[in-house]
Amino acid sequence: YVKKRINKEYKYKMKKIIITEAYEYYWKFATERQSIFYNRYENKAKITNNPILKKYKFTNAYRASDRVSQYLIKEVIYKNNNYSLDDILFRILLFKIFNKIETWEYLIKRLGDIRFESFNYKYYDQLLNERMAKGNTIYSSAYMMPSATKFKQQKKHSNHLLLLEYIMKDNFLNKVLNTNSLEELYKLLLSYPSFGKFLAFQYAIDINYSTLTDFSENDFIVAGPGALDGISKCFKNFKDFSSEYLIKYMTENQHKEFERYGLNFKNLWGRDLKLIDCQNLFCEISKYTRVALPDIQGISKRTRIKQKFKPLNTSIKFFYPPKWGINNNIKGLQ
Repeated sequence: YVKKRINKEYKYKMKKIIITEAYEYYWKFATERQSIFYNRYENKAKITNNPILKKYKFTNAYRASDRVSQYLIKEVIYKNNNYSLDDILFRILLFKIFNKIETWEYLIKRLGDIRFESFNYKYYDQLLNERMAKGNTIYSSAYMMPSATKFKQQKKHSNHLLLLEYIMKDNFLNKVLNTNSLEELYKLLLSYPSFGKFLAFQYAIDINYSTLTDFSENDFIVAGPGALDGISKCFKNFKDFSSEYLIKYMTENQHKEFERYGLNFKNLWGRDLKLIDCQNLFCEISKYTRVALPDIQGISKRTRIKQKFKPLNTSIKFFYPPKWGINNNIKGLQ
């Protein structure tokens, strides 16, 4: 398998990558989006002069800096050190199923605490039914969580709670602890009902934020639909390469390309962009170029950006997985 992958990468390197105008915009977008991140962090009055970034909503250059990821890391995974490994894994899966901070906080308010040992399917189901009955949305709109129809319940969340219970009782913790790579963790998640390629990889990244695993984010990548569209816009001959290879190409060449385009990219307190970040940036450039470069059409043929930017009044105190070794560089965390 390793030999086959090495041969494929060698074959790719023998081909010339042909870029489009969107390729340069990828690096410019990454630089400006990260500049906005630091301007907000430093409470500057002027965040950006870029009219598109002022008007529309885009994620951060670094996935772990986004509001929901920050909440997951701080409030779900590293809230305190009294949780068992089973509890941590259960909390991650439960949070990610809904991926919505308000749903998690509602459950905390009603339950007091969230631990695997006290999980009761019927009670959780009742609480979420009550939440929905009051007109509240319990799922995030960030991505679709497919219905786990295998469990034959009428409501989507009921199926998902049973899926969660099924996974946890399938010796899942030991299986996670025995994985030897990010790819193995991804394939483990992919083996469960309702987990497609994109979702399984996103969950793998989230589990890897915890102490349960410690894999490099540069070990393995799976491109989502948005990234595939962004890739098709940045490279004229994108079909000559795998999407994973092109994401890896961006990750490995980031310093050279920022310098080539005269861009002052300020990384995340010493942490360079990883594969997952470059994958996400392809998603964002897919959206950004719908306005900035409307003549460059990707494979999705989408032409509008749906979500407008709405500033939140709440500030974020940034905190990252301690194993990354960057928290000591953040003001207020020393």
